[in-house]
Amino acid sequence: MDKKIIEAFDNTIILRRPKQLISTFGSSTIHYYVLTEPVYAEFTNNKPETVIREGKVSWYKPKLLTPGYLFRIEGFSKEARKALENLAIEYPDIAGILYQFKVSKDSEEMSFASDSLFVVAENINKEIDRKNDSLSAIIKGVPGLWDISLSKFIIDMMVRSVYMAQIPDFQKKGLLNINKIGLATISKDKAGIPLVAKKEIENLFRLAEEGKIDPTKLKTELDNWNCFDYYQDRFFSLFRRK
Repeated sequence: MDKKIIEAFDNTIILRRPKQLISTFGSSTIHYYVLTEPVYAEFTNNKPETVIREGKVSWYKPKLLTPGYLFRIEGFSKEARKALENLAIEYPDIAGILYQFKVSKDSEEMSFASDSLFVVAENINKEIDRKNDSLSAIIKGVPGLWDISLSKFIIDMMVRSVYMAQIPDFQKKGLLNINKIGLATISKDKAGIPLVAKKEIENLFRLAEEGKIDPTKLKTELDNWNCFDYYQDRFFSLFRRK
C-alpha cells in the first residue's frame, strides 16, 4: 500500500462504534462523523478548530457464498481472482461473506467547530446518547485523507460483523457449520446443494416460470453454485412449456 495510506490507517482512531452490527438478513445504514484537524492547522495561531464531516454508509444484505461462487463474480483484480481460485480448489466449501456497501454522497455534510477535536467528539457523543442512536459512529480521521479514515471504519465494521453477527446468525439458521479446524463451511443437503442457495434458486425458478425474469439469470445463479447438473431437467422444462 501507499505509504500515506498506511499512515492514515495507523493514525485513524474509531472513537465510537455503532452498538448495532451489520444486519445479516436486511440492509443497514450507519451515520458517521469523521473529525479531523484542518489541513491549514499551522495557520490558525494555535486556536482549536475541528472539521466535521458527516454522512451515511449503507450495507446491503450480506450474502453467504463459496469461493467458487465468488470466483465467478466480476470486479476482482488478477491477484484476488488467483487467490479465490486457489481457495476454491483447496477449500471448496469454505464460507465467504460478500458485503456490498454504498457511501451516500447526497447526505455528506461538512462543518467547522471552534473547539479541539476531542471536545467536539465528546459533544457529538453526548448527542448520540441523548437520541439513543445505536447506528452512529465517530472517527478521528487524518487531515486530507479523511476518506481513508472512513475506509478503515468500514473494514472494521465488516470484520466485527462477520465474527459477531453473520457467522453466529448463519450458524443458528443452519446455513453454515464450523469444521474440525475452525473454518466456517457451507451447509449442504443430501444432494450436495448448499442450503443457502436453495431458497434463492427456488425463487428464481418461480420468477422464470411466471415470465418475470430472463431464464439466463437463473442459469447464471445455478452455474455460480456449481449445481446446474442437478437442476438441468427442471431448467430445460421452462422452455418446453413455451
